[in-house]
Amino acid sequence: MKFIPNILFVLALLAGIGYFANNVRKIIRNIRLGRDVDRSDNKKERFKNMAMIALGQSKMVRRPVAGILHIVVYLGFIIINIEVLEIIIDGIFGTHRIFSFLGGVYDFLIGSFEILAFLVLVGVILFWIRRNVIRIKRFWNPEMKGWAKNDGNLILYFEMVLMTLFLVMNATDIQLQELGADHYIKAGSYPISQFIAPLFSSMSETSLIVLERSAWWLHIIGILVFLNYLYFSKHLHILLAFPNTYYGDLKPKGELNNLEAVTNEVMLMMDPNADPFAAPADDGQEEGEPEKFGASDVTDLNWAQLLNAYTCTECGRCTSECPANQTGKKLSPRKIMMDTRDRLKEVGDNIDKNGSFVDDGKQLLNDYITQEELWACTSCNACVEACPVSISPLSIIIDMRRYLVMEQSAAPTDLNNMMSNIENNGAPWPFNQMDRLNWKDE
Repeated sequence: MKFIPNILFVLALLAGIGYFANNVRKIIRNIRLGRDVDRSDNKKERFKNMAMIALGQSKMVRRPVAGILHIVVYLGFIIINIEVLEIIIDGIFGTHRIFSFLGGVYDFLIGSFEILAFLVLVGVILFWIRRNVIRIKRFWNPEMKGWAKNDGNLILYFEMVLMTLFLVMNATDIQLQELGADHYIKAGSYPISQFIAPLFSSMSETSLIVLERSAWWLHIIGILVFLNYLYFSKHLHILLAFPNTYYGDLKPKGELNNLEAVTNEVMLMMDPNADPFAAPADDGQEEGEPEKFGASDVTDLNWAQLLNAYTCTECGRCTSECPANQTGKKLSPRKIMMDTRDRLKEVGDNIDKNGSFVDDGKQLLNDYITQEELWACTSCNACVEACPVSISPLSIIIDMRRYLVMEQSAAPTDLNNMMSNIENNGAPWPFNQMDRLNWKDE
């Protein structure tokens, strides 16, 4: 009977970590469904970007209020959970505050954790007010309905509960230390929970132990639930912001990549000895099968773009900066990323169900993202510049436009006219080359 709590703790720990590891495996598999792209260059610059953007939050503080609050909540939540190491050891071996032998260092750590827990609680409440009372516009765009809206609030409630449980756990521990309860040694400094402790002063020792143990158990189980909730939430960026900023595109923002499929076709056309039907298979295609131009589904995108989709924080900074969206166009860069992630998850679920992907008659283009959205984009890169974690909605838009133009000839009429003029007249205007300078004679 003595070891039952320890056994239950180990089982809960293994279940939580095991489920999380399985979901991480699915995420990695789904990302690898994308085409290959080389992001192994300039390691020094990539590490610098990761340190400055993901860890240093350099792009978050461009909007000071949200940025500072985010730093407080993010760093506070991460640092507080260092104590999880002690909780795990105590849970496995049945000890209590195993690191208390550190003396003054332990007092400093627990005191720091308490102050951070209070700041996180305040920050989360302010975030909730901004989202639900002040109702900042970017949190209420059309795509922020249903799960997207509920997810943003749910994670705030999660953090409120976890921080409250942490402080209640410490407050009841203080009372038990004062009572000299068995197993509750005097250790730690409690600058915040010492003000909460008097609320429990009238409780019996048995009741205090039940409350302290309940808060302890709910706190660690809550952390394990939170860890596994990330897979279903936009808050997956807590983990993926680091690889996403490391593997971000280092090219100047105005520079578009050449489409490799087009380059290969041009090279074949320029080689009089080339046999286009003997071209080597690429990206899993059958030998001699023409390579697809652009992207119509998530598997046509590269893995870095799919990593972008999983990393999206749904903060809406991209959409709030988008000039097309500001003028009432249907385009929302945030929705582009959300749709890409939703379709990728759908493809992943299809693979889980069938062992391999079975055509479901759907694709990213038209079923998720409309042509109207794609052609509303001005290619200005405002969304890319605004993103706090180096996501590029524009790269997905460009690849899908390429598919429409080169595979379906489905460009808007004005654009088709322009391309026809370039082909026939060597310029975007509908004038014969011989007549191009007639204006000077008028």
